[in-house]
Amino acid sequence: MAIDDAPAAKAPAPPGKEAGARAGETLEDYTLRFAPRSYRRWTPAVVGASALGGIAYMADFSIAAGVGVAHGTVNALLSIGVAAVIIFVTGLPLAFYGARHNIDLDLITRGAGFGYYGSVVTSLVFASFTFIFFATEGSIMAQGLRYALHLPLWIGYLVSTLVIIPLVVYGMKALAKLQSWTNPLWLVLIAAPLVFLLVTEPSTVSHWLSFEGRDHRGVSTAAVMLGAGACLSLIGQIGEQIDYLRFMPPRTEANRRAWWTSVLLAGPGWVFFGALKQAIGVFMAVYVIGAVGSAAAVEPIEQFTGVFERMMPSWLVVPLALVLVVLSQVKINVTNAYSGSLAWTNSFTRVTRHYPGRLVFVLVNLAFSLVLMEADMFSFLNNLLSFYSNCAMAWVVTVATDIGVNKYLLKLSPKEPEFRRGMLYAVNPVGLTSFLASSLGSIAVYFGLFGDGIQPYSPLVAVGVALVATPLMAFATRGRYYLRRRDDGIAEPRTDAEGNPSGTPYTCAVCGEDYERPDMLASAAGGVICSLCLATDRTGTHLLPADPPGRAAA
Repeated sequence: MAIDDAPAAKAPAPPGKEAGARAGETLEDYTLRFAPRSYRRWTPAVVGASALGGIAYMADFSIAAGVGVAHGTVNALLSIGVAAVIIFVTGLPLAFYGARHNIDLDLITRGAGFGYYGSVVTSLVFASFTFIFFATEGSIMAQGLRYALHLPLWIGYLVSTLVIIPLVVYGMKALAKLQSWTNPLWLVLIAAPLVFLLVTEPSTVSHWLSFEGRDHRGVSTAAVMLGAGACLSLIGQIGEQIDYLRFMPPRTEANRRAWWTSVLLAGPGWVFFGALKQAIGVFMAVYVIGAVGSAAAVEPIEQFTGVFERMMPSWLVVPLALVLVVLSQVKINVTNAYSGSLAWTNSFTRVTRHYPGRLVFVLVNLAFSLVLMEADMFSFLNNLLSFYSNCAMAWVVTVATDIGVNKYLLKLSPKEPEFRRGMLYAVNPVGLTSFLASSLGSIAVYFGLFGDGIQPYSPLVAVGVALVATPLMAFATRGRYYLRRRDDGIAEPRTDAEGNPSGTPYTCAVCGEDYERPDMLASAAGGVICSLCLATDRTGTHLLPADPPGRAAA
């Protein structure tokens, strides 16, 4: 079904005094709740293509170019490979859960070891990912505007921020159209210069592979891990992929192959496309170093103009390079702004029990991004990303381990994801303790507190500690803190016979709107209540009591 055929969903009124006129749920894209079957009318292929359109960013080129210039091509390629393996393995269970159960990564995190309020910490980690990478892409666009139009960087930063606002207002429906329409042009502009160099100057390949970087020290494990740390900052991208994948249609026998193909390619499989772009970034940087000098090698606008000048008339070089940079920035930054607004809204609503609407936090996220750009974060990009990646890895590996090990192998964590208030404990020590131990330990290593010899290995510390601590904490707590209640008070199961979330509608006793079974639970005041009304219930009137001691285990 085409994007335009997706039905407009009802516009639920927020509970209590917050009821009143507000934008339809289509604009909000089910910010704090399960994405219902009635809204998910796109085919697996459309959802997958839209998700892959969101990885059109050019930060890959800059990150990998920085690693390659510093440590050489072979070390850079090994760094890219190490990061890609970790990102794929950890992203697979997360993508499956998001697509199968139609919830975003924050909702997954709540029931995967963190608890209802505990996952606020990781929501802020993800929000940081979105504005850091928004600032990265905005900086790249500003460099393009300076190169082509001679705009001062500070004006370019402002333009690259403001242009996103009207594009991100309309949520998934508009984003899917934007990604689908622009993918072909973007692919041609990215691939053409690479193909040109390979055909006309094949010697560039051998020069690229023999490039040793500033280090001039050959293959080095320490250099590989330093580079992998920067590349692993992209591990949080799986959250943005899931923001698309949660709109996958139910998996059936008829669409099983297409469903799995889309989930694998657009979920963890994004990293294969990302790794290819990173390798191209190193290739282009080495070429630019030989052609125009190393000062501009990490800037994508310089990388592509350096090649465009060899393959087309001079009058066409700058316009095409600018189109590529602007197109890439817009494609990814609408996703950064959208996903960041979801993360901020999730955190704010849980803490304050007030739902201001997603669009408020679009502006908040853009403001943080603009501050980073104006602070010239691009000049210390790889250092910033290497530091940030420790927190991102700790979060993603902890959640992936809880799903893969605690849920399926040890069976200490409930398999069916839970995200609703009242069903979860406020904090689950399994995920939160593992996350803090992993992130703080790897950050300490990163800053050299345990000696310079192991400093480059902070990514391995982040992955290893989360991988070990998560099941150990589940054993230590015997899974007691996953579920506050096992029964949500509604007789119908949350999934149908095929294991897909049920599409049966129920009417919320507070807002009077219909929502599907997975989003509903019984109210202590009578009737049933939707998850958002319960989240904003400040009195606790509708909150069901906890199970008696000994019954709330997984």
